[in-house]
Amino acid sequence: LFPADASTHGIMVQRLTYRRRLSYKTTSNRVKIVKTPGGKLVYSYQSKPGKVPSCGDCGTKLQGICAMRPQEFMRVSKTKKSVTRAYGGSRCSSCVRSRVIRAFLIEEQKIVKRVMKSRA
Repeated sequence: LFPADASTHGIMVQRLTYRRRLSYKTTSNRVKIVKTPGGKLVYSYQSKPGKVPSCGDCGTKLQGICAMRPQEFMRVSKTKKSVTRAYGGSRCSSCVRSRVIRAFLIEEQKIVKRVMKSRA
């Protein structure tokens, strides 16, 4: 935007102003300087980068799901938002595996208790 020697050599530099109402340099107000076909410099607003959904149990990033902003996530098809597995798009594979094993072992324990009770 401003060359290093602009102040010493008296070079004219075009001033830029925000095109929207928010006048602070915040994360939602990120801009990039772009030259228009007419030769003017203008601010081009940059959208925030999307985040990959994370596992609800362990917090790791879910594989097979694209990083998108919430509005964009709502617009895409169901296949892009989940994987074809139980808890797909919500929990990672290792957490699902541990849940299945835990449920199986609890059921086995109930059966053992029932058998021990009938023997006694």
